Amino acid sequence: MASEPLNLAVIIGSVREGRFGPVAARWFVEQAEQHGRFAVDLIDLAETPLPLELPPVPPALEPDMARPAEMADLTRRIGAADAIVVVTPEYNRSFPASLKAAIDWHYTEWQAKPIGFVGYSGGSGGLLAIEQLRQVFGELQAHTVRDYVAFPRYYQLFTPDGRLKDPEVPSGDAKALLDQLLWWGSVLHDARRDRPYTLAD
Repeated sequence: MASEPLNLAVIIGSVREGRFGPVAARWFVEQAEQHGRFAVDLIDLAETPLPLELPPVPPALEPDMARPAEMADLTRRIGAADAIVVVTPEYNRSFPASLKAAIDWHYTEWQAKPIGFVGYSGGSGGLLAIEQLRQVFGELQAHTVRDYVAFPRYYQLFTPDGRLKDPEVPSGDAKALLDQLLWWGSVLHDARRDRPYTLAD
């Protein structure tokens, strides 16, 4: 696996009109491509219906029967990822319902995979949302890496065409995050291949 690119899914978590998520996601995808060790798949949750009402049988138990047919491509892409970066805003000190719905509709797709975060908000840069997401993904048997990228007062940091005004400020954070995702992603990829991840009954 070391000589092959790692499959990295970058998920835009907000579906709100006028959202900043696509700008932050495109910036991070550029960082990942420059890193040179990832095959990047940019996933926009706005492109997939995400019902908030979950079925009576958890998708983990009946994945094909429980999920809407329109969700099949999203499920496949999350399942194919060796590492995942969630791009999240901070709404009212938490993360958006669209992101929680996407997480809850899946289960084994997250297991034994490293998760990283890019956050943005007016004050904290999305840190409150990121800390809550760490708890959620921990419950799903995923591993959240230590480093992250945060954009506090993001509206002051980017030009109208979506370019970062001072590219030196967060790029170091992105490099550290990507290095950690590469290490954990490679190790866990091989572990899932050699010893499939299962939970005790």
